[in-house]
Order: sequence, then C-alpha cells, then structure tokens
Amino acid sequence: MILDRFRLKDKVAIVTGASAGIGRGAALAFADVGAHVVCAARTQGPLDRVAAQIRERGSRALAVSCDANDKAQIENVVARTLAEFGRIDIVVNNAGGTPPTAALDLEVSDFEAAFHFNVSSAFFLTRLAVPHMVKSGGGAVVNISSALSHMVEPGFVAYGTAKAALSHMTRLLAYEFAPHVRVNALAVGATETDALSFVLTASDELKQQMVALTPMARLGTPEDIACAILYLASPASSWVTGKIFEVDGGTVASNWPIKMPSGL
Repeated sequence: MILDRFRLKDKVAIVTGASAGIGRGAALAFADVGAHVVCAARTQGPLDRVAAQIRERGSRALAVSCDANDKAQIENVVARTLAEFGRIDIVVNNAGGTPPTAALDLEVSDFEAAFHFNVSSAFFLTRLAVPHMVKSGGGAVVNISSALSHMVEPGFVAYGTAKAALSHMTRLLAYEFAPHVRVNALAVGATETDALSFVLTASDELKQQMVALTPMARLGTPEDIACAILYLASPASSWVTGKIFEVDGGTVASNWPIKMPSGL
C-alpha cells in the first residue's frame, strides 16, 4: 500500500526544539508512524511531557535537555541516542529563531549569534549524525528554514540571512551526501506557535492582518508542518533531496503585520 511508504517503524529520529510548536508536532507525528523519538530542547519539563505523549502512542522516547548553541550538549544528544537506540535514521533541525531587530540597531555579535543558532548548530548535529545514518543503511535530514529566507521584511536581516544560509546549506549537503543520506528543508510561513505568540496574543487585529495577507486565509499549525516533515523524512520522498519546500499558505510576499522603522 502507498501509505506504507510514510511509515517509519522502529526508525530513530532526533528532533531539536521538540518541547513545543513545530518540534513537538514533528515528534508526535513520528511516533504516530512507528518511529522512536529523541526529543531535544532547553527545558526538561516540557520535554518530559512530549516524551510521555510519544510513549502513549506506543513508541519509545528519550528526552534530552540541550541548548543547540552548545556543541558539547549536541554531542551529548547524539551519544545518548546511540546508547539508548544504537542507531540514527532521521534528524530534524528545528531549533532556531532570532527576534526582529532593525538593521541599524543590530550588533555584529547579534548577527553572528543568529547564524550560529540557526545554521552552525544544524550543521554540527548533521555532521555528527550522518556517519551513523550511513551505518544504518541511509537516512534523512530535514532542516526548518523560513519563508523569510527568500522574502523581504524590515527587521529580519539577521534571521532571514541565517535561514537563507540554512536553505543553501541544505542543497550543498544533499549533493555531497547523496545517495546515502537525503537532506531537504521546509521554508515555513507564519505558524501558530509559541514563537509567534507575542504577535498573535498582542491583538486580534494583528493576527487578522496576517490572515488577510495569506491566500489560504489562515495561519499554519504545527500539524501542517509536521505532515511535510514526515513526507521528507519517510520513504515516501525517497527520490527527493536538496529541495526547499515552501509550506506557507500560498504567500508570495511577507505577511508580517508589524512594520519596523529602518532608523534612517
């Protein structure tokens, strides 16, 4: 059956930023199709709750506290995964983000920190995981990029540049690792997660502005993104690598509702 190509029975997936939002949605989706999931994020309590939900679905779970900015903590995630499961099949590099700041107010150190959090951390985890994927017969990496990797909006020079780098790193690694490990990314549009809550809860008017600028007439949900992650991580996409899938409700321009002054 065609649906069997979406199943990941006994595969092992590492998901960063798994305590909430897109990461949590991906972790639960993997559990629903039979994968065991290593949940990594900074705060242990929410991670433990996600791990419990995974176990309720009949899969094994490992919750590992990890700051993706810290190489030693990323190494610990990989070591704990191998100790617990003995293999790695899937990595979802979801941890990331940078608050909007006008370019003239942005320190170089903040710009570099955005790159490290969104790009270097994903590269490091991928580099550690890929040899183990090859030993297991192959694997898949899914990077969570952003619509602002190719759209423009004042205040997003750090975030957008970092996500653009993540998207092109995806293409470069895919070419280098093929045919053994597939590497793809999602350019995600405005999604209802905690990261966007400061806008969505500020006023209903701001949310409605974003919805009005979205052709599909709603914002994304973590489950919308999780479905795309599952496709790219599963054998259903076995002939897909080096691609950036735009999952954004059909937007062709930014729907960010807060216009920041340039400072000029």
